[in-house]
Amino acid sequence: MVRGLLLLAMLLQAAPLLANTLAGKVSEVADGATVTVTDNAGMRRKVRLAAIDAPEVRQAYGRESRQHLSAMVLGKAVRIEWRKQDRYGRIIGKLILLDPPCATCPKTLDAGLAQLEAGLAWWDRESRREQSLSDQGYYEYAEFDARARRIGLWQDAAPIPPREWRRKNQVVAGLTTVRQASPEDS
Repeated sequence: MVRGLLLLAMLLQAAPLLANTLAGKVSEVADGATVTVTDNAGMRRKVRLAAIDAPEVRQAYGRESRQHLSAMVLGKAVRIEWRKQDRYGRIIGKLILLDPPCATCPKTLDAGLAQLEAGLAWWDRESRREQSLSDQGYYEYAEFDARARRIGLWQDAAPIPPREWRRKNQVVAGLTTVRQASPEDS
């Protein structure tokens, strides 16, 4: 019995290691939680950042959230760790920025966590089972800290979660994106 529980615990901790990996450059930023990654073969894949929900572009703090993510990842080399796709065919994954642009940043940076730390996204507690225990702790604390410091969207007395905002406004996918200029654009 004890051996079985130990094996189960080890498998649960190893689950994040069983993820698929996609590497490439971010070529577009649709909103504060959705990007397009172009891999080395030129294939473009839509990626939704796992475990966060950012304001819609037309929602309060939506433009700020998209701009923050764009400044952080647009045109940069990234790695996506993922296990599933959503009903729209987007990869749902953890976006790791390789070689972040700041001297004090670690060698890699979790873009979803950075959005939470800036107060520009909610931690999606419904998807916590898909995160490692350490990521759950980091994400929960990042949102808590941003709320406590009243930064970003937490400056509002009662910010409306994107899920509720979409329901009230019946928003569909396909809003404006920020795209990196390519040589063909010149």
